[in-house]
Amino acid sequence: MVKKILILILVVLNIGCDQISKDIVRKNVSPNDYIQVVNDNFILTNVENTGAMLGFGQDLSPILKIIFLQAIPVLVLLILLFRILQKTDLNRKLIIAFAFVIGGGIGNLIDRIAYGSVTDFFQIKFGLLKTGIFNMADVSVTTGVLLILFLSFRDKKLTL
Repeated sequence: MVKKILILILVVLNIGCDQISKDIVRKNVSPNDYIQVVNDNFILTNVENTGAMLGFGQDLSPILKIIFLQAIPVLVLLILLFRILQKTDLNRKLIIAFAFVIGGGIGNLIDRIAYGSVTDFFQIKFGLLKTGIFNMADVSVTTGVLLILFLSFRDKKLTL
C-alpha cells in the first residue's frame, strides 16, 4: 500500500511541476517572446503546440486529434499506471521511470484537453545543437523513457 501511495505521489509531483510552470509562463510570458535566460543558450518563450512532440499531428482533423492526441494517450497512461500499481516485484528505478512518463504524459494531456494545445516554453542552444521548444512534462517523459531504456539494456530480464 505504501508503494502505491509513493508511486501516486511521484506521478502527482510530476504533474504539479509541469502545470505550475506552464501557469507561470502563461501569466508572465507573452506569446512568442524570446527571453534569454543564460545568454543565447537557454531561452524562455511561450508557444502553444496544437500537435504532439515537435508539432507532430497539428494538421490532423479535430476528430483525429481527439483520438490520437487525447483518447489513445489517456488509455495508454491509465494502463501503465494500473500495471505499475499492480506489480509487486518491479525494480524501484523502473517504477520511478514509469511514474515520470505517466506524470509528464498526464501533464500534457491536461493542456490538450483544457486548452486545445500544449504550452511549451524552454529551448536550449549550444553551437549547432538546438532543441525544439519543450516543457517540464516533456522533461519528465524524456527522463523516464531514457531511464527505462538504460535499465532495459542493463538488465534484459525487466518486464512490465
